[in-house]
Order: sequence, then structure tokens, then C-alpha cells
Amino acid sequence: MTETHVHAPPSTETEPRGDLCIRTLAMPADTNANGDIFGGWLLSQMDIGGGVFASKIAKSRTVTVAIEAMNFRKAVYVGDLVSVYGHLVRVGRTSITVHLEAWVVRRKELQSILVTDGNFTYVSIDDDGRPQAVRPDGAIQT
Repeated sequence: MTETHVHAPPSTETEPRGDLCIRTLAMPADTNANGDIFGGWLLSQMDIGGGVFASKIAKSRTVTVAIEAMNFRKAVYVGDLVSVYGHLVRVGRTSITVHLEAWVVRRKELQSILVTDGNFTYVSIDDDGRPQAVRPDGAIQT
């Protein structure tokens, strides 16, 4: 099987690209020692959203196998509404690569701000946790 690549236009940083995967509120318990939202918390929210996105494509369980090209552009603050958007980059034999963007809307503001983006790769797995093939149309190959 050949890989399927989806080429999306470069981010304009003015509006999110892709499908909304998850939305949550940044809370005080999610802060680092400086009082900003901890980067690991944001990364985990992106991974959750990407996992939801990849599972819809694979029509199966997926696991994260790689995170690359992460760009932490702006800080996230307590009270920010965080939304993660995903769009398909590539479907391989067993893997799915998704470009994820985290956007925030700050309190008392209406404009969304791109804060973080990167590529996450997931592998489709069967009920025993073994990799299984994914067809570009999302159907599992047996």
C-alpha cells in the first residue's frame, strides 16, 4: 500500500485549521512555578485531541508513537479557553500523522491566538495492542 499525504496550506496564524478535537479551560492547578500553564499540560491536551482525531480515521484504538516539530509560540494563562484543532498530514500502513494546533481565547478578548502546534503520529492497534494496517479511507485491513 502506498502512503497517503494530505497537503494543507501553511498556518496563517489568524484562524485555526482543521477539525475541533477538544476544548477545555486552563485552570490554576495546571500552572508551572512561574504561574503560567505548564507546557506538559498543554502537550497532553493536544495528545488527547490528536488521539480522538486519529481514532476517528483509524476506526480503532490508536497509540501515540511520536511527537515532532513542536512550536511553543505563546504562553497559556489561567482562564484561557484552549481549543485543539487537527488536520490529517499522512496515512501510512499502520500510522496516522496529524498536525495539531492549540488556540486560546483569553478572558475579555474575542480573538483566537495560536499558542502551540506540532505533528503527532499515532499507530492503529488491535484489541491485543498489536499494530494493524489502516487503509486511507479509514477501514481496517484484515
